[in-house]
Amino acid sequence: MAPKPQNFLFLIFFLHMAIGIATTTNNNGFIFNGFTNSNLVLSGIAQITSNGLLQLTNYSKETLGHAFHPTPINFVNPSNGHPISFSTTFVFAIISQYPDVGGHGLAFVISPSKDLPGSMPSQHLGLVNTTDNGNVSNHLIAVELDTVQTIEFFDIDHNHVGIDVNCLISLNSTTAGYYDKDRSEFVTLILASGEAQMVWIDYTGEDMRLEVRMAPIKTKRPETPLLTSLVNLSDIVLDEMFVGFSSSTGAASGKHYVLGWSFSLQGNAQTLDFSSLPSIPYNKTQSNKGTSMVLPVVLPLTVGFFVFSLVIGLFLLVKRIKKFSEIKEDWELEYGPHRISYKDLFNTTKGFNDKNLIGSGGFGQVYKGTLPKSKVKVAVKKISHHSKQGAREFVSEIVSLSRLRHRNLVQLLGYCRRQGELLLVYDYEENGSLDKLLFGDQKPPLSWSERFKVIKDVATGLLYLHEGWEQVVVHRDIKASNVLLDANRNGKLSDFGLARLYNHGTNPQTTHIVGTLGYLAPEISRTGKATTSSDVFSFGVFLLEVVCAKRPMELNASEDVPGLVESVLESWKKGNVLGIVDPNLESLFDKAEAELVIKLGLLCSHPESAARPRMRHVVQFLEGSMQLPELSIDSLGNSARIKSYGVAFDDFVATALSTSDIEVFSDEIYLKDSCS
Repeated sequence: MAPKPQNFLFLIFFLHMAIGIATTTNNNGFIFNGFTNSNLVLSGIAQITSNGLLQLTNYSKETLGHAFHPTPINFVNPSNGHPISFSTTFVFAIISQYPDVGGHGLAFVISPSKDLPGSMPSQHLGLVNTTDNGNVSNHLIAVELDTVQTIEFFDIDHNHVGIDVNCLISLNSTTAGYYDKDRSEFVTLILASGEAQMVWIDYTGEDMRLEVRMAPIKTKRPETPLLTSLVNLSDIVLDEMFVGFSSSTGAASGKHYVLGWSFSLQGNAQTLDFSSLPSIPYNKTQSNKGTSMVLPVVLPLTVGFFVFSLVIGLFLLVKRIKKFSEIKEDWELEYGPHRISYKDLFNTTKGFNDKNLIGSGGFGQVYKGTLPKSKVKVAVKKISHHSKQGAREFVSEIVSLSRLRHRNLVQLLGYCRRQGELLLVYDYEENGSLDKLLFGDQKPPLSWSERFKVIKDVATGLLYLHEGWEQVVVHRDIKASNVLLDANRNGKLSDFGLARLYNHGTNPQTTHIVGTLGYLAPEISRTGKATTSSDVFSFGVFLLEVVCAKRPMELNASEDVPGLVESVLESWKKGNVLGIVDPNLESLFDKAEAELVIKLGLLCSHPESAARPRMRHVVQFLEGSMQLPELSIDSLGNSARIKSYGVAFDDFVATALSTSDIEVFSDEIYLKDSCS
């Protein structure tokens, strides 16, 4: 019997829908516009819903779900061992069971297995467990969308995106959101909003750069990445790896969905067809419970009380407004989220009470306190600033620097301007500055293993500033007093008040000379340009400072007293390069490591900028993945370079500036009437 025409039309319609939803696969990638009839490997409580959603978890507590593409992928070029570029994009939605309580998030994963055996739910996101977290044998890379702040993993907040390698302590993380080019501002997104949102992850094998972007669905892909990190895939992955998703719930639960997913090797991921994506179910638990029957009675009383309170409040506000007045200009509106009110900072530091003073110097005083709303411990630095010239540029760079996210950088949270003062707000670090531990009366002294770890921490943070962010960041004031130690004595580079930015591949502009005498590279007096190489010079002096527990130069010392670098060179000439090591260590140090740090310090502080290594190589020397080349005293310069250093800056002060243009406080220098 011949088929009826309506049956034939129905078959055509069915096939069309199936083709629209099914996977398109080739040798280099695949795309899912919904997951009906997909071939994903599911484990845990993950499932494909009737309308084609990939549902990783439900409202069950302490559960996890995995979904992986079944085909193994090789991320390393077998001919040369270099990592291969890849691109992926997906649409997700997270619906929390209860408002404002997430649980716990999801992650895009590159894993050697399709079921992540032994992984745990809750804060572990179904990726690792309590014993293997941080093991290099995990061979795991993940981009996490985390809705719970976990203190043990140093999470920055309860709504962030992070890049993880073998460990849930992220290499780099930031608050979820995107940079809106049209509005010239950062827009925060709520991961657990229940709305569909899109993520783009791109890896460039040539420069090993991993970039993450996100935006609401149907929004144009942002030009500026939300996150950037340097990740060498060839050091992490095995010959065969799998890509997929992992999610978990904890004491609070939520439904984690993926609506569509596209992946490609050596090319851009295919664009998802939004019209073919399945819809997100309505969340009944967050629906309106109904209007209260007492509203007609309560509303008039509430309005009357509100009007009365408003009058009283306005009176008190006018009375207090002068006490907390600030400088605010129209151009600062675009930086609103990064500006912290003077009132909050005043209350945080108990009126900038001396009992809260934790440090002071030529550039200002630093106070500790706790922000009243978030209860976050902060350090507030007050800098004198009377000139309007350059204020806009300076604030713009401060706001840009507040987007830096790295475990070895102290987080710059925001700023405030008031009556000739600029206030910078940083995360507070429990163990204070490194120089207090080196030069204070602490007993026992900082051990060698702690010093060596701090050195590697600072090197890693400086490498991120130079090469790991969207712009080049030149710190310009690297020294022991600008290195802070957290509760676990991890080293963190701080104080970005002098930092400068410029784009990769461009040359830095001439600027005012700022920094600390003894750490400034000699070429700065000639060129006026702060560069990554001048940062390396400062880092070299810092290395010697940590090993020897001596400052590079004493302000009131006589000419007969040798400086730090001169003392190290003289000790080497005498065949006793380790004789300069801090005597408080009492020979309780690794001699090979100490000699490496001393010679690397001399190489980094070489008077010729071209002879200094890049921070990428410095990190490799310290980690032992690259051998330090054989060095001689002649190749590193000699004591004459110390004299030339002093002459360079003496001539600069004498010929380039009048005494009204420069001020010296302790060993720090900066120009008057300058935002620099």
